[in-house]
Amino acid sequence: MTQDTIKADWIAVDWGTSNMRAWAMSASGTVLAEAGSDQGMGQLARDAFEPALLAVVRDWIDGPTTVIACGMVGSRQGWVEAPYATAPCGTLPDGLVQAPTTHPDLSVYVIPGIKQISPADVMRGEETQISGFLTRNPRWDGVICLPGTHTKWVHVSADEVVSFQTFMTGELFDTISRQTVLRHSIAADGWDDAAFSEGLDMGTSRPERLAARLFSLRAKGLLEGMSGSAARAELSGLLIGTELAAAKPYWLGQQIAVIGDSSLAKLYVDALATQAAPATQVNAPAITLAGLAAAYKRLKG
Repeated sequence: MTQDTIKADWIAVDWGTSNMRAWAMSASGTVLAEAGSDQGMGQLARDAFEPALLAVVRDWIDGPTTVIACGMVGSRQGWVEAPYATAPCGTLPDGLVQAPTTHPDLSVYVIPGIKQISPADVMRGEETQISGFLTRNPRWDGVICLPGTHTKWVHVSADEVVSFQTFMTGELFDTISRQTVLRHSIAADGWDDAAFSEGLDMGTSRPERLAARLFSLRAKGLLEGMSGSAARAELSGLLIGTELAAAKPYWLGQQIAVIGDSSLAKLYVDALATQAAPATQVNAPAITLAGLAAAYKRLKG
């Protein structure tokens, strides 16, 4: 069956700052097709969201069709602002927000994010992944780590988000490797397991030394011939190790799940293992889709 012959019972959408991903869904929850685009929230005016969505999903629509969307599409700069639920709260916040549409057969609902008052923090999109994980793992209590540009550590208990904390580790890695003096020392790709382990050990054991250790990457390249790929791996280890040290009150003694991109998630799983903290790695797209399906089920009663 080709994409243009597929008619969705409903459509699931994960819409972030840079990209949008959509799935044509059957009433029973089977994925009929998937598609995406690079039309993320960050480059769209409010009146451009509906055309951007239709460019991807128009051929799936045959009669009244519900779209469930999560992510930055519900931010203040998105299609429609979906106000944050306040933690502690359910992992799938109530009150889906309907976005304005002109297509006669299109109804779009956006999942709200979650905010934490003290210390101040917010998430948008991750709540759907958490909901999807708990849908597949009922009565699970513990800590969920969601690595990415802004990594989240989320304490979950009794199907509620109890508290969470965000670390800008991914963005720091990108900024340091591209926009500081270390850009001359760090390769764009490549890897060295030993260097990652060395950085991880330093970051977890001496997080207060991070700023000094960062500059030593430059010095080691000049004086010891450290390769760019090794510097890249050690930088990653330093930053993840420092994050683990700061997040220790979350993960210590807890059941841990890591949801995210396969390679990045594995780094966190491996890093936690060095701290005698075993973690389960979970596929992010599948869990996101499970969370969107849970929201659709709740909407339809």
